[in-house]
Amino acid sequence: MIDTTHDARGGIRRRRECKNCGKRYSTYERAVLAAPMLVKKDGSREEFDHDKLARSVQIACVKLPVSAADVDHLVGQIEAKLMQMEKPEVSSRVVGDMVIAGLKDLNEIAYIRFALVYLGINDLQTIRKEVDNLIAAS
Repeated sequence: MIDTTHDARGGIRRRRECKNCGKRYSTYERAVLAAPMLVKKDGSREEFDHDKLARSVQIACVKLPVSAADVDHLVGQIEAKLMQMEKPEVSSRVVGDMVIAGLKDLNEIAYIRFALVYLGINDLQTIRKEVDNLIAAS
């Protein structure tokens, strides 16, 4: 092992070197805590999935100047807030609202992309209203 650092989500990043080929690589370790179950709109329940949330945020940020570290930080913040709630179940709407708020601060275009799907925006007038709200707020 070459070095160990703590990341923003409370995990550990270790730089390592392969004994066979000498190449360096990183491993990430984080505690697996019991996250609350998410209650979907249809009443079904599923476990909170860090990677699934990260993928959906990454999709909203494709081809935008948002780093992987920023996405990871946002997802880590959301996960930490869910843990702090100490509830066995949380509405998936709560998670979506956290993502919307985080993306609004992170990148406005990513926010609009996510909002199109999350809020079910399907007409130009509603999109324009959201964009006008963002412009007025900035």
